[in-house]
Amino acid sequence: MEYQMGIGARLKQARSSKGYTQNSLADAIGVSRGVITNIEHEKAEPQMLVIRGICYELGINSSWLLQGEGPMESEKDAERSAHLLAEIYHLSTLLSKEEQDYVLDMIKTFQKHKESLRNNNDMPKETEPQ
Repeated sequence: MEYQMGIGARLKQARSSKGYTQNSLADAIGVSRGVITNIEHEKAEPQMLVIRGICYELGINSSWLLQGEGPMESEKDAERSAHLLAEIYHLSTLLSKEEQDYVLDMIKTFQKHKESLRNNNDMPKETEPQ
């Protein structure tokens, strides 16, 4: 018998694949972290407003998130990614190998910096002494 992922596992997969933590996704859509946690642990039925916010923020299909049907990526997001990758490829062919390596290093450095900022934002805030 094949295991069918539930909404919680699908949300966690999408959130992680897009580089979001529970805190960063919750902040992005204006809910508490507990809302995301409860959906991922399937402890609460998510409101459609929350589902729409999650799908918009992550660029995923609501039918995939809710029922596991169709592709995870929204068609608009997948089409945009394809165009972006094609343009990056075209522009990279105009560069020397050294310039291509330099640009790739810049992208990797940017990604590490972005991840570092996300991780710092997810650290618990210290309370100030009264």
